[in-house]
Amino acid sequence: MSWTRRFPAVPAALLAALLALLTLLVAAPPAGAHEERPVVFPDGSGSVPQYRSDEPDLIVCKTDRAAFERRTSAFPDELRQRNLALYERCEKSGYRHLQEAVDAVDRPGMNIAILPGLYEEEPSLPKPTGECASLTAPNSSLGYQILTYEQQTACRHNQNLVAILGKTDLQIEGTGASRLDVVIDAKYQKLNGIRADKSNGIYFRNFTAQRTTFNSLYVLAGDGFVIDDVLTRWNDEYGFLTFASDHGLYKNCESYGNGDSGIYPGSASNINEGRGYDVPRYSIEITGCRSHHNMVGYSGTAGDSVWVHDNEFDQNMGGASMDSAFPGHPGLPQNHAKFERNLIHDNNADYYHYVADGTCAKPPAERGYEQGVVCPQISMPPGTGIITAGGNWNLYENNWVYGHERAAFFLSAVPAFIRGEESWDKQTDTSHHNRYAANVLGKDKSGASRPNGADVWWDGQGRGNCWNPGPDGSTPGTLPQCGDRRGSVSGASARLVGEPVKLAQLLVCADYNVQARKLPAGCDWYGARGLERVETQIALAVAAVLLLVGGLLWWRRLRTSRLGTAAFLLGLAGLALDVAGSTMSLVATPVPALGLLCLGLWWTGTGIALHPTRPWLGRLSLLLGALTLLDAFDKAVLMIPWIPLSPAWVRALVAVLWVLWAAAATARPAAPAATPPDDGTLAPPDDPAPVPAGPAPADGAA
Repeated sequence: MSWTRRFPAVPAALLAALLALLTLLVAAPPAGAHEERPVVFPDGSGSVPQYRSDEPDLIVCKTDRAAFERRTSAFPDELRQRNLALYERCEKSGYRHLQEAVDAVDRPGMNIAILPGLYEEEPSLPKPTGECASLTAPNSSLGYQILTYEQQTACRHNQNLVAILGKTDLQIEGTGASRLDVVIDAKYQKLNGIRADKSNGIYFRNFTAQRTTFNSLYVLAGDGFVIDDVLTRWNDEYGFLTFASDHGLYKNCESYGNGDSGIYPGSASNINEGRGYDVPRYSIEITGCRSHHNMVGYSGTAGDSVWVHDNEFDQNMGGASMDSAFPGHPGLPQNHAKFERNLIHDNNADYYHYVADGTCAKPPAERGYEQGVVCPQISMPPGTGIITAGGNWNLYENNWVYGHERAAFFLSAVPAFIRGEESWDKQTDTSHHNRYAANVLGKDKSGASRPNGADVWWDGQGRGNCWNPGPDGSTPGTLPQCGDRRGSVSGASARLVGEPVKLAQLLVCADYNVQARKLPAGCDWYGARGLERVETQIALAVAAVLLLVGGLLWWRRLRTSRLGTAAFLLGLAGLALDVAGSTMSLVATPVPALGLLCLGLWWTGTGIALHPTRPWLGRLSLLLGALTLLDAFDKAVLMIPWIPLSPAWVRALVAVLWVLWAAAATARPAAPAATPPDDGTLAPPDDPAPVPAGPAPADGAA
């Protein structure tokens, strides 16, 4: 009888494991981020616009004078008098809606002043009619049409409350004492609050934009923009979205209550592609801003050449994120972001329960955004400071990162086919040369202890990445260290593929869909704990197979061997530690490495014990033991340089072969007992020990 018939569970488990691995390797999560018409970067001939303090050319106000005077009554006297004078002028020759003033702009360099009030832009709100109601255009994965620039011009309010199309050097400023005195409200009836498209040199200042089904303030294909002292809030996707733009500046801004990020400089002009750390300039600068209570404070698919300094990202699910995970974004893969002197802390919010309980399936106006509801639009690990999913040549220096339940820094690679590129030579082109140096981890600015769950979570792929040491540990247990000079790395590695179990976790966790209310089972990002987690399930499945095959091997072949028995006991301890370690992903712990150490000693001892009777299985066991000990060293002591794959990959392949071979060795039926001879001697055992050769008997001897 064959071993597969005697032990049918073993090949079934192996086949399931192989099929699962193949599925993970070929599957990719569906795209679901910002989708826009094909655009190209500006030619870079523009510049960052300067604020103009001149008197406005055009004024926007409402007609209720009593309400206006109530709004301005607490202003400082000089500011109040200026607003009253502007109101007198506006009553005579001003506009009641911002769109009307934008339409009246007839030359570059004009200023629009918006007086304190609530602007709902009533003429822009009705649904499209006539030809605008039947435009032919592709649909995004979120359901909105991806319109051409010409269609946007012809039907400017299909998607936009205020459309600024093709204007140059336009300045729009609220005249209140704070940005909350001028509020532009889309009432969840438009995709965008304000859209500035192909408008170079635009300057926004001192107002609030809110409540859209995508983003409040959108700058597209612009060369030169400033967002100064503006608040955005309560949007399905983004507060601020700038895309395919150059010479941009965000300063003193604030954003909260957004389903993706508060600040999103997506596809910033890719001016530094092909360079190292030293660059002549950055395409976008972000400074003095606070982004909080969003899914993520800052994000940037293809957020290239962005300088982010002296900001605060807190109380989000994640502090900041860069990625190369979505197609259709020029400038991929992401590169050359620079983060310094930012305060990134306490990003531990978890909004996925609003998806699970159906809150996010309601119409946007009924979800309760104003009461703190956020509907996360994509998958991400809550409790993380800075996430880099497929980025290169990024600098993270002199930041304070503390108070995160998961990790301060999260780095993983993204294969090129995820962004739609099939060329084999590009599949490992992300997660290289990211430098995390001189950051203060686990402490706030006062020096008080505010630990992170771990300093670093890294899938292990990439070359030239380095970190400065911190107090909260990492996974893997040791990391390449940054030298004083940028580009100087000690203990560097150059892996083509990340750790297998971490890749399995990433692919399982990425299968998220807010529209379908689909939260992937098995992922602790969405609340899975204990036996629910995919890492623990993998560890348990592996432990079950090894316990079955290893136990049978010991019982049939090694139970009389002291070495074999001791090795098997070490194996039991190793399997238990491996399962226990799989439940501790949010804690820096040596348990997984200790588990590998015990397993390595198990296979080593088993190999020595088997060698006299089954030399080839013994040699395979010794090889597997060596690979397992090497894997433990790689994870806990020093990442082995110069090898393209982690020892875990080779170990897994050899382990599959060992399981098959060991199962076959244990499955051979025992020989039937022989009838004792008449002289009372016993029949030979099933597996007799080899008899030492003695001198040959003399001729004729009995």
